[in-house]
Amino acid sequence: MTGYDSDAFRSAYDGLLAKWPGDREALTVPTPRGETRVNTCGPRDAPPLLLLPGGGGATSVSWYAQAADFARTHRVHAPDIVGAPGLSTPAPGRHPRTLAGLTGWLDALLDGLGIGSADMGGHSYGAWIALSYTLHAPARVRRLFLLDPTGCFAGYRPSYLLHALPMLLRPTPGRVRAFLEWETGGAAARTPEWLRLQEAGAGFPATKPVTRPRPAPRALRALATPVLLLAAGAGKVHDPGRVVAGAEALLPRVTTAVLPGVSHHALPQAAPEELTSRLASFLSG
Repeated sequence: MTGYDSDAFRSAYDGLLAKWPGDREALTVPTPRGETRVNTCGPRDAPPLLLLPGGGGATSVSWYAQAADFARTHRVHAPDIVGAPGLSTPAPGRHPRTLAGLTGWLDALLDGLGIGSADMGGHSYGAWIALSYTLHAPARVRRLFLLDPTGCFAGYRPSYLLHALPMLLRPTPGRVRAFLEWETGGAAARTPEWLRLQEAGAGFPATKPVTRPRPAPRALRALATPVLLLAAGAGKVHDPGRVVAGAEALLPRVTTAVLPGVSHHALPQAAPEELTSRLASFLSG
């Protein structure tokens, strides 16, 4: 047993949510897969932007460092993925078990929010979901940004998987902290509120995530959606050069960059200046 403490998790979650803009709203959107918690901010008449968090304990509130910037030009919608850590509640026996289940959940979520099409972005596992959804429903995604996407253009480094194994086999706050401090080169300690949420999420009763398949090269070559891909130059998850090269070889309308000095798990909350400026430029069209 991991000793998961739901009160500690909620306290840490609310602590990060307090860093969002003052006009934030908490929405509950019913879908066939369960009730989805969506944290929202920005002008109601602005273009919608859907943000998907990474895996491994990340939640919608992890976008706190970008939410105010995004909300200057967009109506921001950041959901907690159904079945993953957060405040969404999967319907009994109905959590997504396949990619079709995940894309169907997003279809229902957008419908429930009254959104026909939106800009979309994701980090890590959330970037894989966002890209997969764009291939599923390209007419519903106007622009797509991917922050150090996993499972899309390059595999994991063996050393990363080796370091992650103890945390995956028996997640505890101490193991989560040690892993994140290793991957970020100590930068995780500079965002203590975020690290507290990651630690509190150890042992969260999440369902097994859907992680397959990798997007098909033929489908990627046919994708007309503008894409911005930003790789973490100091990340230990995969080779950022391979990620960028793979995207450039397959996506016809992609812009790429490697962000120096930032690791995979330091995104997006580290908010380096280049990340903020490139996202603002891309989303402005």
